[in-house]
Amino acid sequence: ADSGEWVDAGEKEFLVNPIGYLTYVLRKMLETIEMALWGTILALFLSLPLAYFGASGYSWNTATYASARGLCSFCRALPELIIAIFFVLMFGFGTVPGIIALGIHCCGFLGKFFADDIENADRGPQDALRSTGANRLKVLWYAVLPQATPQFVAYIQYIMERNVRTATVLGIVGAGGIGSELKGRLDQFDYGHVSTILVIIFLTVFGLEQLTQRFRSRLIGS
Repeated sequence: ADSGEWVDAGEKEFLVNPIGYLTYVLRKMLETIEMALWGTILALFLSLPLAYFGASGYSWNTATYASARGLCSFCRALPELIIAIFFVLMFGFGTVPGIIALGIHCCGFLGKFFADDIENADRGPQDALRSTGANRLKVLWYAVLPQATPQFVAYIQYIMERNVRTATVLGIVGAGGIGSELKGRLDQFDYGHVSTILVIIFLTVFGLEQLTQRFRSRLIGS
């Protein structure tokens, strides 16, 4: 909070800590980033099988292809707030419902994006590997992923940045993070503290973008 309190001989003294609320908001922002990170990791793991079965040429048959694509569309159509409300009712208040909501919603995006890039990869290296008797997984690993990895990293980077912004909103329904504090300050019409929260959110998103861009540049360069 903003102040510390001491009680001495029946009297109360208050010491104002100028950066007390700032440190509190930074801790909440760190909690939000952690929620976004785990939500992105969950989305990535859920999207991998959807991408494989949702790519023509790699799916087992038409039914699995249509099912994977349909599931991706279904996950994208579910708003994170609705998913978070549902899991808050199941698990209670905290970051777990937010992580699950972000993971379920974003796996639909990643699954579609990954599948589209797999389908659009150059057929020449794939046909060359197939002619040597390589199975689908080896073709995917050695012929498709080297082409698609830079774009995959860009998608994950975008989803991570998006999840940080979205995670700040999920706190409104009790899914943890800085959103709960933001809603509380708005309800109290405490716009000074609201401004502090919004500045921290902006600086966090901007800094995260710069960091992920450098990581992507190094990965592509290597």
